[in-house]
Amino acid sequence: MTGTRADTCADTCADDAARAAHLRAGLRASLLPIVEDLFTAMVDGEPGLLTPADGAGGSDGASAGDVRARVDIVGPHPSRLAVTTARPTAERLARALLQLGDDDRVTPDDVHDALGEVANVVGGNLKGTLPEGASLTLPVVDVVDVVDVVDGARAPDDPRRGAHHQHLLWRGSPLVLSLWTPMNGEQL
Repeated sequence: MTGTRADTCADTCADDAARAAHLRAGLRASLLPIVEDLFTAMVDGEPGLLTPADGAGGSDGASAGDVRARVDIVGPHPSRLAVTTARPTAERLARALLQLGDDDRVTPDDVHDALGEVANVVGGNLKGTLPEGASLTLPVVDVVDVVDVVDGARAPDDPRRGAHHQHLLWRGSPLVLSLWTPMNGEQL
């Protein structure tokens, strides 16, 4: 997958805050190429079916009932990656990733496994761009609750708390990758 170890900017960054900002910028810049490579290699078998959409950087656009998978990168430079999409899109993604036929039933476990695998592969590739010492948690997959949508100020990946949201269209359906890096003593 795309991505190389981030330059720690030891010679050019004045302090820890500047180094952290440099690493956040590197993660954000790596996000789109990594997910494009993943969809080309593991989901679609060809490039161009996943494209950037308007709205990058704003909210994750989640609605109650959407499916969200997340992984945390833990270590010296922690971050959280979440992948959010509507249930029908998650089911189509599961069908494509698991190579299920048109007549095969897509189970909730299939959706869980497929969306979790997308979060895991993207998160693992992002982790690979960081300096040594980072590890990746197992994916957590859940259904977006109405509380997450109404009271987004409490959500750690809320855009008002510095999250970056990469809005995409996969075969015409919205898919959002959110990357949040805690600042000022916040915890994942």
